[in-house]
Amino acid sequence: MIELSVNPESQNRENPPENELSTASLENLYTRLKSSEAGLDSQEAAARLKIYGPNEPAPQKDTTILLQILRLFNNPLVIILLFASLVSAIVGEVINSSIIIVMVLLSVMLNFIQNYRSQKAAARLKAVVAPMATVKRDGKWLELPRREIVPGDVVELAAGDLVPADARLIDSQDLHVQQSALTGESLPVEKEAYQFSISTPANTIPGKEKSSSELSSSFEAPNLIFLGTSVVSGTATALVLVTGPHTAFGDIAARLAKRPPETEFERGNRKFGYLIMWTIFCLVLFIFFVSAAFHRDPLESFLFAIALAVGLTPEFLPMITTVTLSQGASKMAKQKVIVKNLAALQNFGSIDILCSDKTGTLTSGQMVLAKKLDPTGQPSEQVYLLAYLNSYHETGIKSPLDAEILRGTKPAIENYKKLDEMPFDFERRRLSVVVEDLRSGERTLITKGAPEGILSICNRYDSGGKISDFDQASRNRCEAIFEELSAQGYRVLAVGYRKVETKEAYRIIDEKELVLAGFLAFFDPPLENVTEVINALRQDGIEIKILTGDNEQVAQHVCQQVGLDSAKLLLGSQIEHMTDTALGHAAEQTTIFARVSPAQKNRIILALKSRTHVVGFMGDGINDAPSLHAADVGISVSSGVDVAKDAAEIILLEPGLKVLHQGIIEGRKAFGNVMKYLLMGTSSNFGNMFSMAGAFLFLNFLPMLPTQILLNNFLYDLAQITIPTDNVDSSFIRKPHRWDIGLIRNFMLWIGPISSIYDFLTFFTLLWVFNADASLFQSGWFVESLATQTLVVFVIRTAGNPLRSRPSLALTLTVIGVVTVGILLPYTPLAGLMGFVALPASYYLFMAGFTLTYLLLVEVVKRRLLGQSFER
Repeated sequence: MIELSVNPESQNRENPPENELSTASLENLYTRLKSSEAGLDSQEAAARLKIYGPNEPAPQKDTTILLQILRLFNNPLVIILLFASLVSAIVGEVINSSIIIVMVLLSVMLNFIQNYRSQKAAARLKAVVAPMATVKRDGKWLELPRREIVPGDVVELAAGDLVPADARLIDSQDLHVQQSALTGESLPVEKEAYQFSISTPANTIPGKEKSSSELSSSFEAPNLIFLGTSVVSGTATALVLVTGPHTAFGDIAARLAKRPPETEFERGNRKFGYLIMWTIFCLVLFIFFVSAAFHRDPLESFLFAIALAVGLTPEFLPMITTVTLSQGASKMAKQKVIVKNLAALQNFGSIDILCSDKTGTLTSGQMVLAKKLDPTGQPSEQVYLLAYLNSYHETGIKSPLDAEILRGTKPAIENYKKLDEMPFDFERRRLSVVVEDLRSGERTLITKGAPEGILSICNRYDSGGKISDFDQASRNRCEAIFEELSAQGYRVLAVGYRKVETKEAYRIIDEKELVLAGFLAFFDPPLENVTEVINALRQDGIEIKILTGDNEQVAQHVCQQVGLDSAKLLLGSQIEHMTDTALGHAAEQTTIFARVSPAQKNRIILALKSRTHVVGFMGDGINDAPSLHAADVGISVSSGVDVAKDAAEIILLEPGLKVLHQGIIEGRKAFGNVMKYLLMGTSSNFGNMFSMAGAFLFLNFLPMLPTQILLNNFLYDLAQITIPTDNVDSSFIRKPHRWDIGLIRNFMLWIGPISSIYDFLTFFTLLWVFNADASLFQSGWFVESLATQTLVVFVIRTAGNPLRSRPSLALTLTVIGVVTVGILLPYTPLAGLMGFVALPASYYLFMAGFTLTYLLLVEVVKRRLLGQSFER
């Protein structure tokens, strides 16, 4: 027999083989893992957690603060700056070298502080929705984070749970597990806790006749369950064998690890990076050519070119983006919306189509049992008794319909014992249990589910205790009853039954030749104010599409009540025969998708995405996980099953469209503030750098010293650090927005040259009015440049009238403060160190006029540019 001791080396995929773990006795496994049915005590579990590490398939390595700071230096521009500083020090330019280093250190430290705070905030938010597991510690069942599970733990599982680790079943009841994440098989598989005693031959499975060789595939082992799978129905307890990266899921993750698919926000960042890179390349190349042609000092020209590159690069963009999204996520958390991934926040704000089931979105989800009818439409208590027995003995997730059935008056069921169960699946759309009457010994199969599915397997019906064969007329009458109930907005369940013979186990094939007992009709009232919320979403550019497994009459009735277009409807049977291209076209025109399976929901979402829509999907059930993955933004609720919450990127702490709408608005605000920084940063920086490159042509001195350029750029970025706090125009948040590289480029090419025109006017004034020497020229342009490119944020931050759209207090104070610092610098003790001289008072009159007219001209051009992208 193999050895399985408690040490990290035992957790590998070679030793021991899974087929031995499946056939070894539990007594042996308890001994090897130094555990028992009572699980571990807290002290032992804590010791093992230190040995094995957190139970994560691909655990993130904790990095020290020092390493995080050093990573910020791993930036091409920072490396070039430090190299330039070193060269300056070697040739004797110690002051310039020191100033460059100070500027770099200030930028890096400021970036680190903001990023560190944002990471901590994101970690706190993510901890709120961390996967949990039910674990036996110190003899008690506790809810603990999944990452704290260790080998030797005993865990409890129920429908909807994620399996927390690779484990051996101790006992189970009607357990069905979805293993598609590991095996690719779409249907759940049945698992059973086959027990072996020490004397049981390893190749014998009680009641099964399978050999060890047939269990060589670990996923086929009926008594092993794995991390990365989920429980569809049933209950179980299990002994944890291996955790974290040593699990089957961790092994697959390690072999197939790849970068997650690029999000729209990341794609926009990448395209913006290319735009800046090519612009920098052209400007720096131009400086080198001019330097060579005019025989300028090579080192000075090199430092100037590098300073130009830094000046054009919005190096605070990662920090501004992270801080903005982090603050947006924190605001959303206060509104009961948890963002698991900050990058998803921008995608959240870009949603233009929201797909969701009607239950919990349009309706309260609190079902009310309104009618109990026999197949002829007469009141019946018999159908309620059978439905109660079915729901009471069901081990899967209790649906709202089951919950309402069980809330009613409990009938006499003490004399009935459950024998077996055929769990619900989304193809059959029904669930069966087999019960035995302890008084008579009779066994009855009771099936409950969608009327269409139940009627198709019934050949008789029970009316007042009288059982009759179905003929076409009686079948048509039964169908008419449930169709009429559906048209009135009721959710209808049908119940069938039959006496069954005695045997060891029952299967789906036994669901045949049933007697129809009747119907249960439920009413799910619409949520309060849902119509107003739907109208608000529509006004903000978000179209709602309902994807439901219910029949079309119920879906249409509910949608009519809340103001959705109920005429635009597509059935799952129609989707089945449509190509993906045809479905994409039809899905855009359709509001209600009824009788759709989980696979069809997935197809609908992918079809809408192929038509360039940003699609959000809201789901909370096991069957919703694939669609949550497929959508641009997966949205679940805190009451959803673990599988859904794990697949989703956004978690709503309370259900409903209202809180979702508030979250989308916060996402748009966050993206709006990021765009402000990009638009003003690229346009102002490009203009100033273009002016410097132009001045480099005709001046016999540098228009601004490299250290002055770096200081100018640092102060400018400092002024923008409070952009994440700024208010966003209501006009901007009325529609979804995406990255618009064309708009950014146009701003750079139009607003940038306007800035350069005023720079050249400043040059003329300094040279011809004030007869400026190099120091006066550099000081004058430093002040004018900082003032214009910083104050322009008040114009660019809004698509409308800057006088009507108020900036945040923090942004106002930082911008005014930075401009004040720039004006005062030439009069401070630092002036000599930085190469500044005092400016004449009359110069400020010229500068005020230039700045005012510049802002007015930018306002005119801005309205034309933004008018093409943003609706007022």
